[in-house]
Amino acid sequence: MLLHDARRETRTTVEGDVVLLEDQDRSRWNHPQIERALPLVEEGLLAGPTPYALQAAIAALHARAPSSAQTDWPQIAALYARLEEVTDAPLVALNRAVAVSMFEGAAAGLALIEAIHSRGFLDGNHLLHAARAALLRKLGRHAECVQAYTKALALATNDTEKRFLKRQLDGEK
Repeated sequence: MLLHDARRETRTTVEGDVVLLEDQDRSRWNHPQIERALPLVEEGLLAGPTPYALQAAIAALHARAPSSAQTDWPQIAALYARLEEVTDAPLVALNRAVAVSMFEGAAAGLALIEAIHSRGFLDGNHLLHAARAALLRKLGRHAECVQAYTKALALATNDTEKRFLKRQLDGEK
């Protein structure tokens, strides 16, 4: 929780709009709080690969990275794979797919998302469609991207997320 809280001030703009992790100003993260949390993560992992310990390890890798490009995405994907084994949660599989896309490319991530979607998992979750849309955009598959953002927008219930998705959709039109 300390690691997530350390980024709190950079998750949204002054107007309350979403700022993606890759776009957050990491210099504004609470670095003393991060330093206080990192030994706790190691302690948690030594106690065993519980879901909370694995989630904390993922957050720690993000917190340690000076930029999104310098993030250890293969290690994050491996931790998500382990977390998926422990929890069998489709949302964890989605997060792993996004992590894989960061180092293997959009096509690799999209293939994993399509596998999740083909099994009927997360069809009613806006996050699956938003992640799918973002990867389709990177691949230049415009029409499918618009469809995915449209579905994500229709499923979102949070006003902040709706505004974000609307901006993404408007950028594709």
